[in-house]
Amino acid sequence: MSNDVTIIGAGLGGLTLARVLHVHGMPATVYEAESSPRARAQGGMLDIHDYNGQAALQAAGLMDEFRGLVLEGREATRFLAPDGTVLVDVPDDGTGGRPEVQRGELRQILLDSLPAGTVRWGHKVSSARALGGGRHEVSFADGATVVTSLLVGADGAWSRVRPLLSEAQPEYTGRSFVETYLFDGDTRHPATAKTVGEGSLFALAPGKGIQAHRERGGTLHTYVALTRPVEWFAGIDFTDSATATAGIAREFDGWAPELTALITDSDTTPVLRPLHALPIEHRWDRSPGVTLLGDAAHLAAPNGEGANLAMYDGAELGRAIAAHPDDIETALSGYEQAMFRRSAAAAAEGAQLNDLLFGDDAPQGLIARFGQGR
Repeated sequence: MSNDVTIIGAGLGGLTLARVLHVHGMPATVYEAESSPRARAQGGMLDIHDYNGQAALQAAGLMDEFRGLVLEGREATRFLAPDGTVLVDVPDDGTGGRPEVQRGELRQILLDSLPAGTVRWGHKVSSARALGGGRHEVSFADGATVVTSLLVGADGAWSRVRPLLSEAQPEYTGRSFVETYLFDGDTRHPATAKTVGEGSLFALAPGKGIQAHRERGGTLHTYVALTRPVEWFAGIDFTDSATATAGIAREFDGWAPELTALITDSDTTPVLRPLHALPIEHRWDRSPGVTLLGDAAHLAAPNGEGANLAMYDGAELGRAIAAHPDDIETALSGYEQAMFRRSAAAAAEGAQLNDLLFGDDAPQGLIARFGQGR
């Protein structure tokens, strides 16, 4: 079996690429390891930036659909001290450039915009190899293979396509998130829902923090940040909800109960999310017939840019291919050089942001920067 454009990974970046190619009349096939679009939860809220994520959706012809997903008021932001004192409280006045949507809903409008059969579900990649002349063979866990003249790795942090281009592997950043959910917050957890407010909440201290966001239906979605080695988290049994909850909550002894309730009252078992990153200046030499986008190319510690950059990568790559349909190497070279620059800049800025979030003067450094950016 042979395809002209093969995309590995049906995340936001890979789907944006497929959609932009479709807009330009160019077919592509997307292979995804998950068994269906609803095989797992697709994460929480995303702020889609006007200068990259929204630009990608514009290129995909999906701005009207995107506007229908926006949750009004969710750009509101507040900073609290560990004792619950409100340090900064900025409402959403409707003039911001980063409207919030649910990741799963955004992914669905991309899926719905593609011709039937574009995404092949249940195709987990086991390996990929170069055949010469810019062609590659992808092997799947079920024994199937596909040969393609253009292979795009949009398959995330642990990409199976990346080794064709780079020996780099993501490294642990020294920090992990622990993810929790409180459902129907206004009714079942009113004090904590009031504390979170209408948008996002940051309660920070050196080396740790509680970050929460109000999602659709009153869901309070939290990422608890702790700067600890991998071995420290290995000492907590995350298969035992009560044990894991108690172990994480102990790190916030003395914090306001309406904040720690985001941990202790979780309606789900806490989920450990170790944070990894590729080198800030990660790049590779041009290799015919293959490239990367999104986290496969430039995984960074969470900084608000990951999903936006992945979609922008997909849109820019799609437009480059459409502009040079008979000279794919020119398309790939131009795309990569621009992508290397913007991803390195975003990763460097993100590293600075994480220092402000969890550094020695947290939260004051971040509050000062937040005030400057308003």
